[in-house]
Amino acid sequence: VARPAGVVAETASTNVFLVRDGTVATPAPNGTFLNGITRQTIVQLLKDQGVTVHERRITPDEVKEFQECFLTGTAAEVTPVAQIGEDWHFQVGPTTRKIAEDYDALVRA
Repeated sequence: VARPAGVVAETASTNVFLVRDGTVATPAPNGTFLNGITRQTIVQLLKDQGVTVHERRITPDEVKEFQECFLTGTAAEVTPVAQIGEDWHFQVGPTTRKIAEDYDALVRA
């Protein structure tokens, strides 16, 4: 996870989404990373599902508070993350599963 200015931004080719108690947080597009079409599509799909999406600054210290993590990108589509480094562990939970299913249905329709 890239950390310009000390905050979570993106990976080398994907955007980061984190889930806590059914609410999604993702770094706000502020010109430091690509606000790609897959990212924008996922944000809209989540909102269409009634999921609250917070586009905001995310510090590395708060990552451990999230239960789910997934990455999005053109090639990655929606990819669940089980672990980042030694300290951050995640479940493939209901929010990740649902958005992956919905995105798959959209792009293969």
